[in-house]
Amino acid sequence: MISSLLDPSSPDVLICSYECTWCRECATSVLGGTCPNCGGELVRRPVRPAAALLTDPASTRRVVRAACVRP
Repeated sequence: MISSLLDPSSPDVLICSYECTWCRECATSVLGGTCPNCGGELVRRPVRPAAALLTDPASTRRVVRAACVRP
């Protein structure tokens, strides 16, 4: 489990179609590019432009699914 929030400007964050979010290291080495929650493909998360982060900052609220399925 990731112990810190993922930087909204990082290109090393992957998401599935439900927006489950993973660091690249876990997504590739542990999860094999597949979301353990829905079985969907993990792809690079779009980076929000810096100017947009000023008016619409990334959420700091973490949502953790306690019953995350592990491979």
